[in-house]
Parts: sequence; C-alpha cells; structure tokens
Amino acid sequence: MSAPIITFFNNKGGVGKTSLVYHIAWMMADLGKRVVVADLDPQANLTTAFLTEDEIERLWSGSGPRLTVWGTIRPFQEGEGGLGASTLTPTGDDRLGLLAGDLDLSAFEDDLSASWPKCLDGDPRAFRIISAFWSVLQNAARQHHAHYVLVDVGPSLGAINRAALVASDFVVIPVAPDLFSMQGLRNLGPALQKWRTGWRQRLHMRPENLALPEGEMAALGYVVLQHGVRLNRPVQAYQRWIRQIPEVFRGSVLGSPDPTVPDIDQDPYCLGQLKHYRSLVPLAQEARKPIFFLTHADGAYGGHLLAARDAHGDFAMMAERIMDRVVEVTQTHPA
Repeated sequence: MSAPIITFFNNKGGVGKTSLVYHIAWMMADLGKRVVVADLDPQANLTTAFLTEDEIERLWSGSGPRLTVWGTIRPFQEGEGGLGASTLTPTGDDRLGLLAGDLDLSAFEDDLSASWPKCLDGDPRAFRIISAFWSVLQNAARQHHAHYVLVDVGPSLGAINRAALVASDFVVIPVAPDLFSMQGLRNLGPALQKWRTGWRQRLHMRPENLALPEGEMAALGYVVLQHGVRLNRPVQAYQRWIRQIPEVFRGSVLGSPDPTVPDIDQDPYCLGQLKHYRSLVPLAQEARKPIFFLTHADGAYGGHLLAARDAHGDFAMMAERIMDRVVEVTQTHPA
C-alpha cells in the first residue's frame, strides 16, 4: 500500500499552516514513522523552516540539477524528457525527508492551468502535467519507504494548488478563530468539491495504462490554531468564532449542514486546538527545531521549558489523531 498523501490547506494565509506541517512532520518522525514532507508552495516557506539561507542557496544555485520539487519537474515541463528523480534533502533525522520547495515553481502555473481542460479531450501529456506532483510525491515516498507524505501548499485557489489537491488522498484544514479564516473555510469547501468532481470527470477520459491519482482529497478534519488561552479556556474574543467552526466545517467542507453539531471539544472532526506558543516561537526558529525539542541549550528555562514539554504532548496527541483519522476514513471509504 502506498503512503497516504495528506495536504494541509486553507484559503486564508497567516493561520500558522506551515508551522503546523513542520511540527506534525517532526512529531510523526519522533513517534517512529518515516515521513516525507513536501513543499509545494511557490513561496517555499516550509523549506526555510528546515534549512538555512546558505543551504537553500546551494539547492537553488548549484551547478548541477536543481535538487527541489521544481528541479524534478522542469525537464519534463520543458520537453526534455520525463520527470527527474525525486531528491530528498536531509533534515537531521533519518526518518524525515524534505522535498524542498522552489520559488521557480510558479512557472508551472500556466501549464497546469492550460492542461486542466485538455484532460477532457483525453490528452496524455495534459494528464501527465496535472498528475506530475502526484508522481513526484509517489516516487519520493517509495525512495524514503515513507509511512506518510505531508504536503504544504500556499493559500490560493489557483492551478498549482488544484494539482496538489488532485494528488492528495486526505486534507487537513488549519483554521484560526477569526472572521477571515472562517471565510477562507467557506471558500475552500466548494473549491474542494469542484476540483474533486472535475477530476472524476476527467478520469473517465484517462488514456489506458496511465497511472493517475484518484483525487479523493477526503477531509480528515480541522485544527484550530493560535487562539489565546486564559485559565485553560479560549479568551472571549475568540469564543464566538470557535463556536462557529464545527457548523461551518460541516456545511462548507463536508457539504452536510447539521443543526445539531457538537461543541468543538466534542467534535470528532476537530483534530486539535493549539494555543499560541508566543515566546517559544523565536527560540525554536533560532535553534531551527520544533518548539517541543527546545532545551536549556536553546535558552528554554523555567516556564519556557515547561511550555515546550506541554507542546510535545499537544502535538503528539494531534499527530496520533491525524493517523487514526486516516485509518478511520480509509475503512469507511475503501478504495
């Protein structure tokens, strides 16, 4: 069985999505899983979380083949042959491999946009272009013997993200408890449904013997990020938005409005609620490690160290919940 591809996506930027992918990838590795984490955002923010500027410059400016996701796709996109080998960048943990992002990935947008309608004509090259991300992710997963592939994408509803979601088995939706993130959730649901339906129509026109993704993009659930906490309860400013999330998720993402939705604490689609770790974040960025791995050597003392240990428990529960949901959804909707 191939490794499930899980994409983290919201139409609203700035909710902490990239940081979430980064920490869940490290936590899954810490729990003994082999993970490929892929940066399909043309801004390459996830890559900058893993690598220094000097390391990124070597990836992007080396004299040899570009060791990024775009370096793998570009020879095919330019008509020079097939896809290159998926090259994973080391992260410091043998269980975790990075498929590095690339600012030049934005050059793929036009081809992806033009190829989408051509698939309805059964054009083999159009199908190969739309499924290029899936092929790259599958190759990387096989190379790494991965249990999971985690994908970070940008906040747009453009052609790059459509192709990334077509490549995905599952979707996790990070959401902040505010008006803009809630509207992003409302925009995202119909887009997912449109892409899923559109891809199923195109699969009927698929050329024979061409391996393609199923494009299930099944919603595992949502993660509430960066809410303030006082006395273990979200502060009042966020409570009105938190109360709305379960209903909006069901209506917009699942397409099944339910007047009797549970509170968020009892909602099975809530994969976790992460408070804002505030002063731990710059320490972790400076140390270039997850906040739950911070030690005295990184400047984490007293309350900082206790908060880092609490964060380990928070992310461990969330990673376990995501993995459990993959099993639950797969058993409910087997391929």
